[in-house]
Amino acid sequence: MQPDNGVTASEIPGAVWVKSSSSVADGNCVEVAELSGGSVAVRNSRFPDGPALVFTRAELAAFLTGARNSEFDHMTG
Repeated sequence: MQPDNGVTASEIPGAVWVKSSSSVADGNCVEVAELSGGSVAVRNSRFPDGPALVFTRAELAAFLTGARNSEFDHMTG
């Protein structure tokens, strides 16, 4: 059974959180964890015990494709 969105990140059993090697020094990043059922959890690295969002691989792939295509660049500046 996959955890629900908004579950406390520290309550996801067996989650191994990974931060991008290009993350910024002040810790303003997201971390991801591959879950046993194939989904992916995302959390704010500044609040490791805060809520996590859980996405299917297809949902994450759609987001990454949009990011690679610069669809969200207007939100970073």
